[in-house]
Amino acid sequence: MKELRGKAVADAHKAALAKKLEALATKQVVITLGILLVGDDKAAHMYAHFMEKTARTMGFAVDRRDLPAMATQAEVEAVIREWNAADTIYGVLPLMPMPAQIDSEYIVDLLSPDKDLDGLTTQSIGRVIRGKRGFWPCTPRACIAILDHYDIPVAGKEVVVVGRSQVVGKPVALMLLDRNATVTICHSRTADLAAKLKQADIVIAAVGKAHVIDGTMIKPGAVVIDVGINELDGHTVGDVNYASLDGIASAATPVPGGVGSVTTTILLEGLCEAYYARNVDC
Repeated sequence: MKELRGKAVADAHKAALAKKLEALATKQVVITLGILLVGDDKAAHMYAHFMEKTARTMGFAVDRRDLPAMATQAEVEAVIREWNAADTIYGVLPLMPMPAQIDSEYIVDLLSPDKDLDGLTTQSIGRVIRGKRGFWPCTPRACIAILDHYDIPVAGKEVVVVGRSQVVGKPVALMLLDRNATVTICHSRTADLAAKLKQADIVIAAVGKAHVIDGTMIKPGAVVIDVGINELDGHTVGDVNYASLDGIASAATPVPGGVGSVTTTILLEGLCEAYYARNVDC
């Protein structure tokens, strides 16, 4: 079974992105990412630190705002409105979860779709469904990037997406449809998931439940893209029991080391795309 490691994909995308940024640097162009963190969520703080460090390392600037857990709705909205109006800000990440007193759905939809790097707003979702320019969520884009990097065709293939979330399942299904795959979406109410999976040439697992899928459910020769990140017995594992795929699947992404390692690079690509979309003459 071929291991579809994300590092090779991320490195290839980083190399292409670095060339674009080098060209912009000669023109003294600085592209700034806004990162908004509200409250004390440990995972959100870790991600904010990681994103800031990675963005700066690549050559982007970062405007990070940390608001206290008792921040008001008005205070959070003020940051988004400021960044929407700021010519220097090309992309915004409002990190979740936010404290209970914050209407986070309103905050997301307040964000300009032109700066919505992770495709969270209602306008962004509408744009991509209608084939307009906009940002797809980064994790689905990472899934497609992995398939592309390893030359795995999707046109005419039977693809089963397990999971129907707004951030992974639904958008990745639409992206695959755009590439002429035949897509089935499965979820918690699906009868006989194993039977559906047995028909799939490609499986995208995005459930958020450890080892809910194993090799006995997979069609021989299928490709498995595992989006899940779960904790099991002190270890980070995916939605798929990776070891059980050996001798059955033709290729699969590991967890960790698969899709997650590509997502950050895809987001920063989007930040660069946002610059070029606004500066069409460059």
